[in-house]
Amino acid sequence: MKRVITYGTFDLFHDGHKRLLERARALGDYLIVGVTSPSYDNARGKLNVRQSLVERIGNVVESGLADEVIVEEYEGQKVLDIQRLGVDVFVIGSDWAGKFDHLADYCEVVYLERTKGVSSTGLREAGGVLRMGIIGTGRIARRFVREARYVSGVNVEEVWARTHSNALAFVEEFELAGAPETLPDLLQGIDAVYIATPHETHVGFARLALEAGVHVLCEKPMALSVAELEQLSTLADERSLVLLEALKTAFAPGFQRMVAVARSGTIGSIRSVSATFTKLVRSGREVEGPEAGALSELASYPFLAIVKLLGTSPESVTARALKTDGHTVDLFARVNVDYPHAIATATVGLGVKSEGSLVVSGTEGYLYVPAPWWLTDYFETRFEDPRQNRKYYTPFDGDGLRYELAEFSSMIRDGASESFMLRRSDSLAIAALMERSRRDARPFGGTQP
Repeated sequence: MKRVITYGTFDLFHDGHKRLLERARALGDYLIVGVTSPSYDNARGKLNVRQSLVERIGNVVESGLADEVIVEEYEGQKVLDIQRLGVDVFVIGSDWAGKFDHLADYCEVVYLERTKGVSSTGLREAGGVLRMGIIGTGRIARRFVREARYVSGVNVEEVWARTHSNALAFVEEFELAGAPETLPDLLQGIDAVYIATPHETHVGFARLALEAGVHVLCEKPMALSVAELEQLSTLADERSLVLLEALKTAFAPGFQRMVAVARSGTIGSIRSVSATFTKLVRSGREVEGPEAGALSELASYPFLAIVKLLGTSPESVTARALKTDGHTVDLFARVNVDYPHAIATATVGLGVKSEGSLVVSGTEGYLYVPAPWWLTDYFETRFEDPRQNRKYYTPFDGDGLRYELAEFSSMIRDGASESFMLRRSDSLAIAALMERSRRDARPFGGTQP
């Protein structure tokens, strides 16, 4: 008897799950299905699992395709299961191609081609699957597809790009259902879209998607002016659609906990916030074009920290920016944001490197997040008496895009217009800081060599 094994969460059981089990079963005589436990899903960064373990096991049993069902509870269990159960073939979807090659020491390893296209049966019903499309095929779009597999109930199906050949190559690489030639065709076949294109295109694409009745998750900055962001928000409300800025740090568990600790009075009253984000970029979109530069590319992150820690209504904003020969955009900038009882500084750079830390100063102590603070998985509170110091550890899985996608999909299913993690007022305040900084930034040091 040829024994086959496969594993999965099997949440919101749909046609894709059924097809995978059917193809796995066809490879042998006896099919064993491992269903992940909640603790293992948490450990591996799987988000938004909506059904209990009992319900998910029931999904597999009711399919009639499994001869035996087991529970996967920890990393490394597959090696032991394969030996203990006398497995001949290990089967998994091609999303994981290469990840389980080490199991070839114990049995045959088969990666099945990804199921292309999953029907939606009502997004607010238990079995509803969110059909996602992507606009853009760049670096961040690639990360998004990889991260989406860690969010239950989401299926990335199609992609559109202004250069159709790029979209076709993207579909081939990630085994998506298709690459429509026109944007209206993409928007016609999906429930929600992720916009991953250059900054200056965000507003136009978001407007078209909302007008087509599609929910929008848009990369930061969603808009470079307050007026444009307000117009998009109004349109989303009119159409009862979710519009969310994909500012991943806002949705990361570590950042949320850091803000909660800082604002809980642990370090006293906050008097200062200093946030820095720099990276060295020599060429490409970040430093070329009318909307490029350190402020538009990076300032959303320190502005997020400032707004979340000090509020949405600063008294004044001043900025200085540096441009060097051969560049028409800012490669380094510092923004000072004054509040009635606190001051903040945001430092960003594409041509200057600095320590990327976040420091929140209070009347009783201070909070320190080491670089890269925007990927928060660890921070400390420090006091005059070092015996009171405390260290905090939280997960930050993968590239972090899974957190924003999980919140976005939950908002759609729950009919929520905004998330406490990044309220509309937060996005508007960040847009206001961005607009004022880019408009009013004074040059310093002249043109430098």
